[in-house]
Amino acid sequence: MKILALTSIRSEYDLMSSLFSKLHNDPEVELRLLVGGAHNSPAFGSTYKDIENDGFKILCRVESLLDADTPSARLKSASILLMSIIDTVSAYKPDLIIYAGDREEVLIGGMLGGYLGIPTIHFFGGDHAADGHIDNPVRHATSKLSSCHMVSTIEHLKRLKKIGEPDSRIFNIGSIALDKFIESRNVSDIDKIVSGKKIDRPLALFIYHPIKSEIGREEIILDAAITALDNAGYHTLIGLANSDPGNNSIRNAIKNISKKINNCTIYGNLPRDQFISLFKSSSMIVGNSSAGLLEAASIPIPCVNIGERQRGRLAAENVIFVEAQPDKIRAGIQLAASHDFLESTRKVVNPYGDGKSSQRAYELIKSIDFKSLVLKKEDPLDA
Repeated sequence: MKILALTSIRSEYDLMSSLFSKLHNDPEVELRLLVGGAHNSPAFGSTYKDIENDGFKILCRVESLLDADTPSARLKSASILLMSIIDTVSAYKPDLIIYAGDREEVLIGGMLGGYLGIPTIHFFGGDHAADGHIDNPVRHATSKLSSCHMVSTIEHLKRLKKIGEPDSRIFNIGSIALDKFIESRNVSDIDKIVSGKKIDRPLALFIYHPIKSEIGREEIILDAAITALDNAGYHTLIGLANSDPGNNSIRNAIKNISKKINNCTIYGNLPRDQFISLFKSSSMIVGNSSAGLLEAASIPIPCVNIGERQRGRLAAENVIFVEAQPDKIRAGIQLAASHDFLESTRKVVNPYGDGKSSQRAYELIKSIDFKSLVLKKEDPLDA
């Protein structure tokens, strides 16, 4: 069985890596990765090298990410990737294409499968945020293009049924994002990972990605959050933003704030084991990363989610949603650091699963008759 996996950014690759390992180790499976986008950009760590170091075979690498911090550049980058890989995928003739998430690359995966007559699996379909941004329609459009779906929760399954996808195409396996917490080894010397010096404060993880409605206010938002964490007695580990439009201004804001606050450390792309060890060693996560909703409840630690990003998504009781206003951010961090909230967080059960999803996905991939799912004959009126 020939399987082609599309990947264009480190975060999505890490979510899927546990499944990739199971497929790679199966002598009956020929797994190849098609690697584009931020993976091939030195500005974002040239993370295709991590794929090579993990031992996975790359079918091709496509330098598709334009060095421009705009929405139109994001769309142009996607078009470069699509134009560059059609002939390669057609010639390779995979039996299955898999892709994950809500970035523009998943639309490409869905179109490749649909037009070339190749079965496809979309991971993380059926999710939905209330922010009204492009990720939602991209995710839902991809679900309509895809042959079948590996979803994280019953809620996501029900949402796919609402848009006309039949039960025969939907499989609730839990979130693969949690598997790496079980499979990754712990790195003991956290101090050396983050700064090379002894840190005598509890750690807080800060990850903030661009969102259109908050562009222009990044420095105000970041300053309020990191200052509040400093005042609350934390050493803040600040992750650099992803490649979405607006990332340059966030990176500049991070650099400016780090000059004012001693108790913080900036990090870029880290090896998976190191990042997970930092996550597990942290007492809180702040920002707007999906990691606060998906993975933080598995540790468990409090999450303060700032602004519109992630609102409306399923979340455990460890998550505090706050508006992107300095006083709201400070109040949210103060609540998350309080004794009562920390005690309540210890009892949280992650609604996204048990960390064994990749095994379920692997077994389904080995057992499903994908050829019978290529043609999507279902009438939405019958849903």
